[in-house]
Amino acid sequence: MEHDYIPRGQYSRRLSIVERFVAEVRSFASDIISGEFIKNWVHSHKRRNEGLLGKIRTKFLGILKSVVRNYRLYALDLVLAAFALVFAAALRVGPQAFIADVEFARSIAFATLFFVTICAITFPVAGLYKRNWRYASVLDYIILVRAVLIASLILTTCMFLYSRLAFVPRSVILIEIMALVPLIAAVRLTFRHEDLKSLGQISRIAEPDVRSMVPVLLVGAGDEADLYLRALQRDNSSAYCPVGFIDSCETETGTMLRGVPVLGTPGDFDAVIAELDSQGKRPRHLIFTMPVASIEGADRIVDRAEQLGMAVSRLNPATSLRNTHKSDEFELRPIELTDLLERPQASLDVAALHRFIGGRRVLVTGAGGSIGSELTKQIAALGPSHIVVIDNCEFNLYSIDLELSENFPEVPRSAHLCDVRNVDRLNDVFSKHHPELVFHTAALKHVPMVELNSCEGVYTNVLGTKNVAEAVMCWGALGMVQVSTDKVVNSTSIMGATKRLAELYCQALDLEGLSREGSPRFMTVRFGNVLGSSGSLIPLFKRQLARGGPLTVTHPDMKRFFMTIREAVELTLQASAYGLEKEIGQGEIFVLDMGEPIKIVDIARRMIRLAGLTPDEDVKINFIGCRPGEKLYEELFDSTEERVTPPVPDVLGAVPKPVPLPVLYDAFSKLEAAVAAGDSSAVVGVIRSVLPGFRPDPAGVLKKAPQRAKEKKIPGREKRAIRRIHPVVGPRGNAGSSIQQSR
Repeated sequence: MEHDYIPRGQYSRRLSIVERFVAEVRSFASDIISGEFIKNWVHSHKRRNEGLLGKIRTKFLGILKSVVRNYRLYALDLVLAAFALVFAAALRVGPQAFIADVEFARSIAFATLFFVTICAITFPVAGLYKRNWRYASVLDYIILVRAVLIASLILTTCMFLYSRLAFVPRSVILIEIMALVPLIAAVRLTFRHEDLKSLGQISRIAEPDVRSMVPVLLVGAGDEADLYLRALQRDNSSAYCPVGFIDSCETETGTMLRGVPVLGTPGDFDAVIAELDSQGKRPRHLIFTMPVASIEGADRIVDRAEQLGMAVSRLNPATSLRNTHKSDEFELRPIELTDLLERPQASLDVAALHRFIGGRRVLVTGAGGSIGSELTKQIAALGPSHIVVIDNCEFNLYSIDLELSENFPEVPRSAHLCDVRNVDRLNDVFSKHHPELVFHTAALKHVPMVELNSCEGVYTNVLGTKNVAEAVMCWGALGMVQVSTDKVVNSTSIMGATKRLAELYCQALDLEGLSREGSPRFMTVRFGNVLGSSGSLIPLFKRQLARGGPLTVTHPDMKRFFMTIREAVELTLQASAYGLEKEIGQGEIFVLDMGEPIKIVDIARRMIRLAGLTPDEDVKINFIGCRPGEKLYEELFDSTEERVTPPVPDVLGAVPKPVPLPVLYDAFSKLEAAVAAGDSSAVVGVIRSVLPGFRPDPAGVLKKAPQRAKEKKIPGREKRAIRRIHPVVGPRGNAGSSIQQSR
């Protein structure tokens, strides 16, 4: 006879479940017999009812306090409710009916008393006495109307059930509603006595005294303009007096906003100025009340206004931080170049960004730089579990760490002085924090400097990127995001060529990860120049303007793509989030949509005008010629790249022809040797072997740099060793034995 085999552990587990069930049944039965079950049920329901009663008590006390605090308004509302009903009845049947028909008079008196009682309960419950009516909005008045309608509906229902409305005409209720709503609303308008007093200021706006006030022309007739006009009406000491609006919406032309007419569109600027001049209201100040970049033709308006001698300013956003002692004042500030170049806010998937960053350990290289610092701040705002910032500049690292401590004190952080070229130090930082996401912004980015120091450019941009990528693989990160530049396309500079090699290396690693489950993602985001970054042309032009000029431009035809740092970082984060979460863009490069390129000389002229000066008269512009490695124009796509459109707003895609990893590893080994020897010619040769289209600038590249520790040896010091991190083959390996040294 065969028996099913039951393992000992499984049999004992079955017995324990049965015994537990039997024990529960026995306990339940004993509770019912002893009466404990009934007691527990009554106790639980009593606690639940006590909680409900507590909430009701708290709500009632809140309503009672609001009534006591506004008892005069409460009493006046009840008087108005009684008056409205009596007035409605008198209007409907005539005052003589109260004398001729005693029964009708008694019915109206009863209905009035009952209606006042209903209002005494309904109005406080509706929250009419919890609101600050001095700052009432349309929503507050809608709630007021709703309270009156509910009270009237209750009165109608009760009177119908009591007497079928035999003694009170139905139209009386409708007349009462139409009378009570304006009466109660009129009482609340008295709370805004400041606004009522300021109605007299409309004449001041419509008919300005140009001798004592500054006539201003406003651009944009939206919400910010409405707030600004309100502030002017309340401020009797203001020296500004609006004489008209210019708005992009043609249908607004001919309308008025708080007594100020909308005179035309931005294209009608000259005609509007001529019309105001003929009326003796020529504006002396132009104020943008909405983001400058959102107005079509804003740069032309600014240029024309400055030619006419008008001061140009823009309103500080109402949501920005300002001096608390001047919280009622609208701050005017001059138009900056970023106001003209900044595009409308990109559509961001905030939920995806929070899923991408929230609760994760994030490391940022070059965190103290212009892009790195903005990236670090935006990451900190998304709630990472820990943020690690590294930089090889002590002051930059101190600055970003201080800013994080002031603005994001709740975010755990670590700051490390670390050069991405130092393998041991980089490995030490990764081993301490095990970052899940790595953003690599550390690089040498100034074309002329890298051109003069080509070995250092290779050491940081190529070998440093290789070190970071291998550390990502060794320590099990989820992904790495590399920030690249448009100078990699058809490059003529060492800087562009080194960043191109870094792009190809990350692309090769990303493609290799397709064959290994759990491998980290390696994503690259490419964009052009960012405004306001360290060493960029905007700070340079500002310094030259402060000295009185001249402004130096390399070539009259030189063009560049421009984007604000904020927008570049936002789109970088969004592209990376989509790439990791939706597994898109593998082997691709995310290219930010930069718009159209802008001539450098046009930016120089615009900055001179923004300073209130005239180009070529007050401030000269000198053309100094192209520097080593520079091109007249930059491109976003290489001719050999396939263009794709990833599902990321304002982001394009480029697919370079992949270079096999063995070829890149062999080239990197040769570059290590050339860098160690300080041989710039060898560096160029190796780069051209991988990038056949690389066309170096002979004036800046082919000069051989002094060899490192070769011509003159220092006693006791050997030639620098090249150290490397060898990644673990598996997706999540142990990096304990992965650090090796070779000479």
